[in-house]
Amino acid sequence: MLKFYFNGSPNPTKVALFLEESGLDYEAVPIDARRGQQFDPDYVALNPNAKVPAVDDDGTVVFDSNGILLYLAEKTGQFLPPASQRGELISWLMFVATGIGPYFGQAVHFRNFVPEDRDGSYGNERYQFEAARHYGIADARLAKQQWMVGDTYSIVDMALWGWARMMPMVMGDEHWAEFPNVKRLVDDISARPAAERAVALKDKFDFKANWDNDARRHMFKHMNIAAG
Repeated sequence: MLKFYFNGSPNPTKVALFLEESGLDYEAVPIDARRGQQFDPDYVALNPNAKVPAVDDDGTVVFDSNGILLYLAEKTGQFLPPASQRGELISWLMFVATGIGPYFGQAVHFRNFVPEDRDGSYGNERYQFEAARHYGIADARLAKQQWMVGDTYSIVDMALWGWARMMPMVMGDEHWAEFPNVKRLVDDISARPAAERAVALKDKFDFKANWDNDARRHMFKHMNIAAG
């Protein structure tokens, strides 16, 4: 059975969405980042990047959420557009992988976890700008069609949903009005039973909820290096 190493953050949640949509049998293996479990030697041997998610499909290991989505889609033949649109699929999936995910993650960091530097800080301004720019690109795409790749609900939409639904953390809830087409996609996917199950998956496990010094030590190792 496929093992799915996950927590409740955006990247694992979009993989959980695929697993719930596809009906694949899987075992959910919790990796609690605030307890530092992503640095356990056994997990690092599986995923050298020491991030979540990862999957172990009977010995085939895949890490990076977007790589996992592509692997599972090709394995099952599900949630892929017609072959004639493969170029669009790859392009937009990489847009999420190299743009949406990294920039939104940094936007969340500077907006929510560096409060002493938030007002007027270069980092916060840069990543808020880039988050808005990426939301805008996706919004313009979705103004012309229902889904990111033509008429087909695909892994690109799942990948976008994973991060786009985090608007309150990325930029602030008040910014939804600027990106109505992304909001439509997020609402449409979030209303699906599979999405509800994907979001609720974390609630079956005892993930650490508070941000104490130990959690910060595990999550923000650069601060430990600077302090040392």
